[in-house]
Amino acid sequence: MLTILESLPEGLLEKKAHELYDFLSSPTLIHLPGLKPEPLFISVLLHGNETTGWEAVRGYLSEVLLKQDNLPRAISLFIGNVSAATEQKRVLDGQLDYNRVWFDHDSEEGQMMTSILAQMKEKQVFASIDIHNNTGKNPHYACINRKEHDFFQLAHLFSRTVVYFIKPDSVQSMAFSKLCPAVTVECGQAEDEYGVQHAKKYIEKTMALDEFTNQPLKAEDFSLYHTVAIVKVPEEIEISFDPMTLADINFDPDVDRLNFTALKSGERLAKMSSDKAIYLQAVNEQGIDVASRYFDYSQGEIRTRIPVMPSMLTTKEEIIRQDCLCYLMERIELGES
Repeated sequence: MLTILESLPEGLLEKKAHELYDFLSSPTLIHLPGLKPEPLFISVLLHGNETTGWEAVRGYLSEVLLKQDNLPRAISLFIGNVSAATEQKRVLDGQLDYNRVWFDHDSEEGQMMTSILAQMKEKQVFASIDIHNNTGKNPHYACINRKEHDFFQLAHLFSRTVVYFIKPDSVQSMAFSKLCPAVTVECGQAEDEYGVQHAKKYIEKTMALDEFTNQPLKAEDFSLYHTVAIVKVPEEIEISFDPMTLADINFDPDVDRLNFTALKSGERLAKMSSDKAIYLQAVNEQGIDVASRYFDYSQGEIRTRIPVMPSMLTTKEEIIRQDCLCYLMERIELGES
């Protein structure tokens, strides 16, 4: 499945994400030399509808290679689900999620990711950046899986808003965190040009790094959050974001406005139109459903039971079914678990 190249194919940087499949035909890892040999690993299009990463990379490479012959540092670029990008979908029907198969996954996709990790370990990878978009309204933020100085530094180059999580544990950044400082950067919605420019500038900053310093960041340098649960909608539960269409759960059309908002206990998230026993699942880091800790079902509404902050709330049912409704976070300070 994996194509490995040692140079950029002529004309590649002229292609939009939906045109890459005809040009590459498969997931592709491109190793580009630079003045510093330890490469920056960049992954884009792990989800085919999240195009900001590819737009940022092709913009960065086009500019740099127009001005000079050599990159300041080697780059290993992984262009992921090009077939899904053709149809502007997260994944195609029957496909595995390319950002859920990076650890101990017995599949062709999992074997491909294992081979990429082995190559990058051999190349002594400097750092890893995985570039994503959200389907709902979110600020730009960085995610890390280890609370260490170099991870914080890499994240802080992108945003002062940093999210620490350890579940799901089969994502790209978790796998690379065993090799080098690694982050996932969330760049807003794919159609937002600011996200492209922000990601491009971030690549420039990271490429300019000689090394990570031992100087720790201070608590006031950023806002740190801990993802404590993943919220999913059971398959049998009907949902709607249209006020004119009744379902088991009826969300406001703009419920994603609540992302990164500190919700108090008792805040309404949705209306209910049935009396089913289970409405939402909230799975914590130990794999336990803790929905009863966070949600109250009474008087035909779903409300928060305790203060909490959601992220990645989306109004796209396809994304909810493929992945999740949202994540729940709590604000933490440096040194907290």
